[in-house]
Amino acid sequence: MYSFSCEYIALHVLQNVAVSSGTGQSDFQHLENVLSAVPQVRYICLDVANGYSEQFVQHVKDVRARFPKHTIMAGNVVTGEMVEELILSGADIIKVGIGPGSVCTTRKKTGVGYPQLSAVIECADAAHGLNGHIISDGGCACPGDVAKAFGAGADFVMLGGMLSGHTESGGETIEKDGKKYKLFYGMSSETAMKRHAGGVAEYRASEGKTVEVPFRGDVEETIKDILGGIRSTCTYVGAGKLKELSRRTTFIRVTQQLNPMFSNP
Repeated sequence: MYSFSCEYIALHVLQNVAVSSGTGQSDFQHLENVLSAVPQVRYICLDVANGYSEQFVQHVKDVRARFPKHTIMAGNVVTGEMVEELILSGADIIKVGIGPGSVCTTRKKTGVGYPQLSAVIECADAAHGLNGHIISDGGCACPGDVAKAFGAGADFVMLGGMLSGHTESGGETIEKDGKKYKLFYGMSSETAMKRHAGGVAEYRASEGKTVEVPFRGDVEETIKDILGGIRSTCTYVGAGKLKELSRRTTFIRVTQQLNPMFSNP
């Protein structure tokens, strides 16, 4: 039987937390304030929808100069050239993905995007050549998609829709016709911008949607399902550990992956 103090648990949690920030001057000051108040936090996430700007690159450089010992995540981008630019500017981990999220409407509203598997393959090669890492952000609808992201070279995989609707998930719980649902919305959606920025700016459109996800109980079973799928993937392709998966993976193009005989209408 082990006994852990609240201070130990809090410290352990904080060491696995990242401060998320934008690129404005007020954001930089807020970042400094948070990290000064909570020095145990070692991760910084510089999070913008479009990482293709000189301002963003300069912001990464400024944050690296101010916080030389922190791990910096930056994105989002989808091409190898920009991954290299951000790593050389001081980022350690690059977030990859524009438009693939389940509640993202960027591709529909703007026509801008990049196939997620192709982006991960190209960006992973670029990052690993500079001793950097990438996070595959978006596009996973089942455990097999998570395995493919790792197989394509991702070092980390972000999940939104697959983890929505659970007890531990954010969002409001609502009830309709005796059934429970949880609200899940994209951070560029009208819901998010009303909640966090006072509304959608006149010069732009909402690039996300709000959906009601059926309540799915505790997230533990979903996590077990994902981890079980990845373990089986490693067994099928002969990878002794997750790090080997990308070296054991071959992708082929298909017109249909699943047998639809018993699919829901």
